[in-house]
Amino acid sequence: MDAPHRSGCPINLTLEILGDRWSLIIIRDIMFGNRRHFRELLQNSQEGIASNILADRLKRLVERGLLTRDDDPTHKQKAIYSLTEMAIDLVPLFAHMGAWGRKHLPVSEELSIRAELLEDGGPALWEDFMEELRARHLGKVLPPGTPSVLGRLTEAYLEVVARKKSA
Repeated sequence: MDAPHRSGCPINLTLEILGDRWSLIIIRDIMFGNRRHFRELLQNSQEGIASNILADRLKRLVERGLLTRDDDPTHKQKAIYSLTEMAIDLVPLFAHMGAWGRKHLPVSEELSIRAELLEDGGPALWEDFMEELRARHLGKVLPPGTPSVLGRLTEAYLEVVARKKSA
């Protein structure tokens, strides 16, 4: 049974689910990094999440309805994590958090380029990205030739990384 909530305030309730140090980072990595397996999330964590913390947060995010966990059809011993509609609805929150961070904090160019593109693209780009995530995670079919927002964000990130390496 769920523990009682501190209050019925929507901000409090949101923080009870997402307010720890790792939950939003894991959702970010699934959403923007297309990391769907435990090992990918663990090995590619720029913040260095410990395996026991990752396992605990994935379990919690599944229990809270932000992720689903299914057997990976390509490998018997792997699970694949998918975003739910509840998690996909966080795209605008991520866009606003990224914009706030770019404005007020000493961000790196390569790790803030996606936030810049989301900020510049505004709600129309966020909705396109959410539709793409629905296709990737929920099986929604997109019209043929729909451009990939994730592809555009990843390409911009890789361009900055390559430019910095060659400088």
